[in-house]
Amino acid sequence: MRHSRKTTLSAVGLGIAAVLGAVVPGATASASPGAGSPATYAAYEQSKENQAANRAFFEAVQRAVAEQRAAAPGLAAVTVTYNTRNAPSFRTQISRSTQIWNSSVTNVKLQEVSSGGNFSYYEGNDSRGSYASTDGHGRGYIFLDYRQNQQYNSTRVTAHETGHVLGLPDHYSGPCSELMSGGGPGTSCTNATPNSAERSRVNQLWANGLVASGLDAKG
Repeated sequence: MRHSRKTTLSAVGLGIAAVLGAVVPGATASASPGAGSPATYAAYEQSKENQAANRAFFEAVQRAVAEQRAAAPGLAAVTVTYNTRNAPSFRTQISRSTQIWNSSVTNVKLQEVSSGGNFSYYEGNDSRGSYASTDGHGRGYIFLDYRQNQQYNSTRVTAHETGHVLGLPDHYSGPCSELMSGGGPGTSCTNATPNSAERSRVNQLWANGLVASGLDAKG
C-alpha cells in the first residue's frame, strides 16, 4: 500500500493566463460517506467541474504547444513534455502509458523532462480520484489518487488521464475497449490502450503539428 503524501504545486513553465480557478493537487475533498469509492469517482468524473477542468487542462497544453509551433513553424510533429518529480510512486505506470500513446499516434509525442515541461504529474489522496486540471495560473497537471489506483488498473488510469493531454474528452458510457470510458466499465477493466477511433482523433487534432481547438469529439 502506498503512503499518503501532500504535495505543493510548483511552477512548470507554461507562462500563460489562468483558465480555471485555483486547484491544489493533493488537497482532499470534503469527506462524506463512500468517499474514495467507485461511485464517488464516477460522480466527479461526470460532473461539469471535471469537464471544465479537462478543457482548461487541454487549453493550457495547447497554448504551450502553440508557442513551440511558432518557434519552429516547419515542425511536422509536436513533442509535449512532462515531468514526474512529484509522482515518484507512479513513474512505471506513467512510462508505460507514455509508451502506449507514443506507439499509437504519429502526429504528437510525449517526452519526459527532469523539471518544468508542458505539464506535471502529482500524486496523493483525493476523494474525487485522479484528474487533469490547471493550478489557476494556466499550468497543467495530472493528479493521480492513491486509492483509485489501487482499485482500478493503474496503467489504465494513467493512460486515460494522459489522453486528456492529447485532447480527448471523457466518455464514460463507452465499453472497456475505449480508453476514455475511464471508470465506466468498472474496476475489472484493465485495457490501457486507445481504440482506433481514439487514435484517429488524436492524430486529427495534432495534424501537421497543429492542435485543433475544442474538446467536443468523443473517442
